[in-house]
Amino acid sequence: MKYIAYCRKSTDEKDRQILSIESQIQEIKDFAQKQNLEIIEFATEAKTAKVPGRLVFEQVLRKIEKGEAQGIFSWHPDRLARNSVDGGRIIYLLDTGKLLDLKFPSFWFENSPQGKFVLNMAFGQSKYYVDNLSENVKRGLRQQLRNGVWPAKSPYGYIYNKPAKKHEIDPIKSKFIKKAFQQYASGEWGQTQIADVLFEHGYSRKNGKPLSLNEVVHFLTNKFYIGLFKYNSEWHEGRHEQFISKSLFDEVQRKLSTNKKVFKGHKFSFLGLAKCGECGASITAEHKTKIYKRTRGKVEYIYYRCTKKLKPCTQKYIQEPVLEQQLRKIISDVALPQSWADQWNQWLDRDEITEKQQTSQRITETEIETKRLDEKLNTLLDGYLDGTIDANIYKTKKNELFENKVKLQDQIVKLQTQGSSWLGPMREFINIAVDGDKTARAKNNADELCSIGKNIGSDYFLTNRQLGVRYKMGFAELAVRGNSFSERVKGIEPS
Repeated sequence: MKYIAYCRKSTDEKDRQILSIESQIQEIKDFAQKQNLEIIEFATEAKTAKVPGRLVFEQVLRKIEKGEAQGIFSWHPDRLARNSVDGGRIIYLLDTGKLLDLKFPSFWFENSPQGKFVLNMAFGQSKYYVDNLSENVKRGLRQQLRNGVWPAKSPYGYIYNKPAKKHEIDPIKSKFIKKAFQQYASGEWGQTQIADVLFEHGYSRKNGKPLSLNEVVHFLTNKFYIGLFKYNSEWHEGRHEQFISKSLFDEVQRKLSTNKKVFKGHKFSFLGLAKCGECGASITAEHKTKIYKRTRGKVEYIYYRCTKKLKPCTQKYIQEPVLEQQLRKIISDVALPQSWADQWNQWLDRDEITEKQQTSQRITETEIETKRLDEKLNTLLDGYLDGTIDANIYKTKKNELFENKVKLQDQIVKLQTQGSSWLGPMREFINIAVDGDKTARAKNNADELCSIGKNIGSDYFLTNRQLGVRYKMGFAELAVRGNSFSERVKGIEPS
């Protein structure tokens, strides 16, 4: 009788007692030599048997069906099948007589009703092992989520403590990660430089190259650094230590959202600032080079113009220096005199004392509401585990409650650090308005100019080569009081 030896080892099997393919081959050879059995072929495969579809295994069965061999040699029945389909095919081949014998160094089998019954039990036991292992893994994942532990690879700056089953701060690499956040927030580093720095400290792609810009953005927007993580479309609250503050993380997100676009190696500082006042289309930028042979030589220009993608438009281009000067005028028109700022800050100091007296009560009320949400989340989880709530409904409702909880927690942090929610924005408004004239008068500060421009106004538009703006609340009132800082300070004082 001719046998085909089938050896398999799956990388996802946790049982360390399972022999390697090389060891299985040697065990089979030794056993075959003792039993004086003929093996015409060794078929090896590194693939799980949890589901049907193993290519090498299929080839072995086809050869059995064609009569090229009459028996299969394997180390143990679980090497042949861990699912009901493949196990059933083996039994069926025995029933039809196409498969005459099975040999295992670690398992007894004879082609008889009793032998097939025992073999069927072995296949069933193998399937039970796989099913139970899968359920244990899922149970472990659920417990990790309840403990606030992200069941995945540690993000940059963290290491996983396996005995303690938690993500811990890497005392060395976390410093470089925090510096990357700080430098990006301050504008000192760009995404490419961050990728280079991380590469120097061991963070790279699978091909050994530095991280792509998309991977850098993903790292900078990972909410794990502020205590949150998403798993299987659900938000969870992590219990890990954090080394990135919420304020720093938020500043990085603002920086990412206002990051300047660069086309073909040229930086256009005012791209994305305005729309066309005639047709509403976006404003694009172009870099042009002209050569004046007799006078100035090579001269570079930057133009801004309507893309004209929505409908026919008659608007013409505007040169960047002209656009920049108009934006400086817009910022200067809402500059706040220092005497006004001093007076307003005194009023804010007075109001802040009153606000602090009310903050404690607001924090208590918000904490009570947060506990109520926790109770709702626990009730929702109980309903899901009891099977009374559909999985999709559970995820949707949980994410909704979780987002509300995060908002409440943010409110508590703001109340603890800033007091009333309006005091912080009001102080920021005063600082921006005071610095407006300095920014408008400074030179070579296009990026800062654009940033402040977006802070004081929205809906910028270009019409007939003239930049217009709709000032934000507060700045619109300042603009009404005069055309520039220099005109106001001559005779207007706070009333």
